[in-house]
Amino acid sequence: MKHSYMKSMVVACLATLSFIGFNATATAATNYKVVKGDSLWKLGKRYSVTIDDIKKLNNRQGDMIYIGETLAIPSKTKVLAAETTEPSTAAPANTAKPEPKPEAKPAEQETPAVSISASEKDLLARLVEAEAKGESYEGKVGVATVVLNRVDSPKFPDTVTGVIKQVVGKAYAFSPVQNGSINKPASENSKKAVEQALTRKDRLDDSIYFYNPKTATDNWIRSRAVIKTIDHHVFAK
Repeated sequence: MKHSYMKSMVVACLATLSFIGFNATATAATNYKVVKGDSLWKLGKRYSVTIDDIKKLNNRQGDMIYIGETLAIPSKTKVLAAETTEPSTAAPANTAKPEPKPEAKPAEQETPAVSISASEKDLLARLVEAEAKGESYEGKVGVATVVLNRVDSPKFPDTVTGVIKQVVGKAYAFSPVQNGSINKPASENSKKAVEQALTRKDRLDDSIYFYNPKTATDNWIRSRAVIKTIDHHVFAK
């Protein structure tokens, strides 16, 4: 009786172990210093991780990153232990793994380096329309770029809405907010200019000011270092 009981226990244990695998995941992180042109999407593609992985490891909510900051980039390595299987007298199965099919590389596309809400995109496009109506597409991108550069700068509010609606002295920083022309709908060209500025390909050397030298009455703005002139606007920092 005792011999039969022990035999049954051994068979039961072997059957149980045949279904158990050991899967351990070791997580490491690489410190990376952000340079001009970087984005979470590009870093995720470079290190084969998701944007959410990077944001979670760095306790981030938004997608905006800043030149010079250090991010922890996760890297995951899975170690799978060998499985214990019950001996079998059956013919061995073919365990050869099929050759993996090469993955098709996704087509390159311009992905925004920063992400803002749809309402902020609309607000920014309406400001671009009001400030650069009649200007070239490049000039519209320049106006949007100045707003995004201000969001990045510690001298200004840290949101698109905050920058556009900032009050300086007794007036708004942007005249279209003051005179109400920002409330007019944006053209498709201005909307596209905002999307282009969000890719952060050309930051106009971090310009945070623009003005029309023919109409500007503030002598202080003329003292700023000029970066570029596009159409009727001078861009400065």
